[in-house]
Amino acid sequence: MVPIVLLTVALGTASAQTHIVAPPNKYKVSDDVKLGQEAAAQVQKEMPLLNDSSVDEYVAGVGQRLVRAIPPEYQHPEFRYTFRVVNQKEINAFALPGGPMFLNRGMLEAAHDEGEIAGVMAHEMSHVMLRHGTAQATKGEKFQIGAIAGQVLGAIVGGTAGSIIANGSNIGLSTYFLKFSREYESQADILGVQVMARAGYNPQSMANMFRTLAAQGGGGPEFLSDHPNPGNREQRILQEAKLLNATGNPSGSTAEFQRVQARLKGMSPALTAQQIEQQNQRRGSVGTAGRAVVNVDPPSASFRTYQPNNAMRISVPANWSPVESGGSSVTYAPQGAYFQGDNGGSAFTHGVEVGVAQGTGDLQRDTNSLLRNFAQSNPQLQQSGNAKNDNVGGRNGVTVQLANVSEVTGQPEYISLSTTELRNGGLLYVIGVAPRTEAGTYDGAFRKVRQNIQISDR
Repeated sequence: MVPIVLLTVALGTASAQTHIVAPPNKYKVSDDVKLGQEAAAQVQKEMPLLNDSSVDEYVAGVGQRLVRAIPPEYQHPEFRYTFRVVNQKEINAFALPGGPMFLNRGMLEAAHDEGEIAGVMAHEMSHVMLRHGTAQATKGEKFQIGAIAGQVLGAIVGGTAGSIIANGSNIGLSTYFLKFSREYESQADILGVQVMARAGYNPQSMANMFRTLAAQGGGGPEFLSDHPNPGNREQRILQEAKLLNATGNPSGSTAEFQRVQARLKGMSPALTAQQIEQQNQRRGSVGTAGRAVVNVDPPSASFRTYQPNNAMRISVPANWSPVESGGSSVTYAPQGAYFQGDNGGSAFTHGVEVGVAQGTGDLQRDTNSLLRNFAQSNPQLQQSGNAKNDNVGGRNGVTVQLANVSEVTGQPEYISLSTTELRNGGLLYVIGVAPRTEAGTYDGAFRKVRQNIQISDR
């Protein structure tokens, strides 16, 4: 049997380090890539991504710093390392074969410094570099690579939400995929330490993070349930760090780390696994005239400002967050109000969508054209009364009140459409959506949003 972990002979020198031998693997590197990309697409479909550009850019920056430090013998040019944040409270992180990595927001909030985040990421990347996912599949001869992606997602995600995604999966896949053996965990710990040291981080932060996770109490974070302690974990990590003379390295950018944690603290609370489960159960109603029951908190009296692009700043109730951004529009909604269907469609029951449409310079004509376009995809959409002059971002605009039937709840909903002209000829629109029974609660929030938009289009 090929030994999994081999120790170099030069233990007393600064260059000494544990040499890791990747386990046997019958699959091609391209299989890792295919499996990982398919599973990543499913994760993005099933799980609530944070979709905050500032946080995503920070995490991606840490990730790419680690990618550049991968030792040559573990580099696979075909791999595509990407880094996304899931808006989930439970402390967890997972990396898919070929490079896609997802970190729960709870992991970022639990860390004490950037080095602890880097430690988790380096550990996860090491599973990818050593191809542990397909190595464990190698032990399960009955599995075919082309059928694995959808089946293993639940095992990868773990916890309550994962059990839903895995519904109908073959029993035993979680054993072969990404709930790794202690042998593989030991490999990922040691190679992760080496990557951290090469990237200029203090590997002791990895040991600190595992200590933080173990101290959470109860059943422990989901991360530890999927990443068992191989034994003397902290001691082994610190021993490897000393071999590399890396214990004096810094833990990372303190200012950037603190900025990101402050930004997360100012957001609405992350979703729990149970809340994600409830959303997944309702998601199929989109586009099928479903009858989901949606309960969300009323609009906060305090507002938070976002900048979706260089030409605009928008303030929305503090308990609303950006949930979808597509090309020329962005949606802000409270927790539990956004749904994405299996057919690729999406809908929100409470909140606002802000976007830009083509215009001709004639506000009334362009507004009517926009209404006709909306009506094509919403056959029950009807206008309630005449358009009224209004203040939209400090400019002359119009507001039209509309009635519709929600795709999600099947119940009547209230819609306000406000528009104004941009100097480049485009039409800025703000769509507010709420159940008809809650129109009085939301109409004031919609008014504040459209009136306080800051436009810089000169």
